[in-house]
Amino acid sequence: MPTPADRPLLDANPLPDGLPSRLVEQLTFLAEVDKLKTVLRQSPLAAAPRRENDAEHSWHLALMVTVLAEYANEPIDVGHTVELVVVHDLVEIYAGDTPLYDDEGRLTQEQREREAADALFGLLPDDQARRLRAWWDEFEARATPEARFAKAMDRLQPLLLNWLAKGGTWRTPGVTADTVRSRKACVGEASAELGAVARTLIDEGERRGWVEPGHHNPDPVAG
Repeated sequence: MPTPADRPLLDANPLPDGLPSRLVEQLTFLAEVDKLKTVLRQSPLAAAPRRENDAEHSWHLALMVTVLAEYANEPIDVGHTVELVVVHDLVEIYAGDTPLYDDEGRLTQEQREREAADALFGLLPDDQARRLRAWWDEFEARATPEARFAKAMDRLQPLLLNWLAKGGTWRTPGVTADTVRSRKACVGEASAELGAVARTLIDEGERRGWVEPGHHNPDPVAG
């Protein structure tokens, strides 16, 4: 797994001399984020027998925002919401993916990801570093309608993949249907309609034996 101490990819094959320094910083960052394609998630792909990577996940979220924005509880700026989902997982280049049901990994997740954000966004020119870092912080805080909907898509996308896989990460030892409902409640918080759909998928997955049974929660949360 790459770490913030690793040399950027472009250090191994530097750009030609004479390029503007701002452009060099931007291209260094853009080359470095190619590493996102190597960060594997736990979610299984629906179309191939392998796990998805973070770059594929981020692309899928961007498309979901574009297609499903009409279901947001609050009006959102679709373009900015796409910016949030494209940026939100970049820190995993250095911090690694922390699976949703990895309770031990979640204990150190915030610190690891903040250190990674400092290192990764710091490759950019100062103005862009501040802007992309602000987007990442906005996503994490969920303090805006765009961030809340972006987070909802981040939780809905693997739910869809797990449904297609007839369980997927729902079969993680110790995970029950109630665990899934609880960890994905933010879907319903951002979109009542999508939350209801997600709850239906979880309930039906539980009925079919794809996830260990839990006690049904009457609240319309999503999972």
